[in-house]
Amino acid sequence: MKAVLCKAFGPAETLVLEEVASPQAKKNEILLDVHAAGVNFPDTLIIEGKYQFKPPFPFSPGGEAAGVVSAVGEKITHLKVGDRVMGLTGWGSFAEQIAVPGYNVMPIPDGMDFVTAAAFSMTYGTSMHALKQRALLQPGETLLVLGASGGVGLAAVEIGKAMGARVIAAASSSEKLEVARLAGADELINYTETNLKEEIKRLTDGNGADVIYDPVGGDLFDQAARSIAWNGRLLVVGFASGRIPEFPVNLALLKGASIVGVFWGSFAQRQPQDNAANFKQLFGWFAEGKLKPLVSQTFALEHTGQAIDTLGQRKAVGKVVVKVR
Repeated sequence: MKAVLCKAFGPAETLVLEEVASPQAKKNEILLDVHAAGVNFPDTLIIEGKYQFKPPFPFSPGGEAAGVVSAVGEKITHLKVGDRVMGLTGWGSFAEQIAVPGYNVMPIPDGMDFVTAAAFSMTYGTSMHALKQRALLQPGETLLVLGASGGVGLAAVEIGKAMGARVIAAASSSEKLEVARLAGADELINYTETNLKEEIKRLTDGNGADVIYDPVGGDLFDQAARSIAWNGRLLVVGFASGRIPEFPVNLALLKGASIVGVFWGSFAQRQPQDNAANFKQLFGWFAEGKLKPLVSQTFALEHTGQAIDTLGQRKAVGKVVVKVR
């Protein structure tokens, strides 16, 4: 089979496409014929040795995939050969086949194609867990989404609206904000043209945002933290800006606010029933047309490096997907 390989830590341009042996499914795994694989921010880190997991060389990046089950291990009972599925892999999805633990695989709902399915699980799973279990977002509350045009950001906008929140989308350009507006955002903030803190205060009559969804970190975290509402919840989702910020804990005291970490991958493993319930709701909203995953660009397998670089340079709107077959 063909696979995109990382043989030494470095930039995306150093990845190579080679023929390798097909994997074999263990007792608790399925063998997936990959049709499409989503590109995510961890892919930009794992190939440079900056992620919390460092697979042995050579390895293929790619943390989520969609395709068809081609073999099942003897302990797998909920899936069969021929099923259309999406799976979380951690790494290895930028390849024609991958072996995936059965508990990380779920059927693709009717009406969802492989490209959409490859763009769905990580972004929507993360944002659903963040807003439901971590933020306990309530109807009528104000949700501020930073980086609102990215994969997780757009998912947070859509899910926030589905949960009945008033959504303020913040992004770095009018083009990106238009994408967030089409996803349902009620208010828009261009934080390259206006002061984020002042705009949040203005749009909330000085009260601040009840929930702040932050996959960006850096200076935006610093500004947003100072515009949080009483009893607000600031969700730490990621650090796409590259700087991990520090939080002055006196602000938490003065606002009665919470700084809440979001690690969906660990949640999915530790609380699989809750994660399954989340996806049941997400698939229901998808069927109702409330969730419309945006895949802005697709790349062929041999151009995986370019796909990862597009995301790493923050040129992507919505999701980027590699079409393997």
